[in-house]
Amino acid sequence: MAFTKEYKIENVVASAVLYASIPLEKLAMTLLNTEYNPEQFPGLVLRLSRKGITALIFSSGKIVCTGAKSVKDVKEGVQLIIEELAKANIIITKKPSISIQNMVASGNLGEELNLVDLAFKLKTAEYDPERFPGLVYKVPDSHITFLLFGTGKIVCTGAKNNKEISDAVDDLIKELKKIIKTK
Repeated sequence: MAFTKEYKIENVVASAVLYASIPLEKLAMTLLNTEYNPEQFPGLVLRLSRKGITALIFSSGKIVCTGAKSVKDVKEGVQLIIEELAKANIIITKKPSISIQNMVASGNLGEELNLVDLAFKLKTAEYDPERFPGLVYKVPDSHITFLLFGTGKIVCTGAKNNKEISDAVDDLIKELKKIIKTK
């Protein structure tokens, strides 16, 4: 079998600290692209349509960004958030610290997979087609999880950077080749 290593980053989830208190009510009243309902959720939702990023902003100055397609997009998104805050006269003077929490990639191995067979041969796999059409494979001794589909499509989650994704996909392909060779 000739597997292909084809994937792309779909989502980068990051947290950031702005080192300032954020008056969420003031922000909600000033900016149009926000949602704030403190009875249901303690943070303010800010949508950055230019980057496709959604940020959860907390009064503590902590934020969570989702929807970015790269680490570069995350950094640009945090800068856009700071610019949005400035529109409400909330000035951030210290450089924010940004931490990547999770990267999600989707890909295609270029070969169909027998998920029933893999469920028995991959030690850390779970497969229940009545509940979910994909096989869940937790990479041993790692924080990375794959979803494998019969079509050969994959989703990788839990990585913190591109190298972790690339290495995990390489390891997955090696593991699949070993399993298929021993048939």
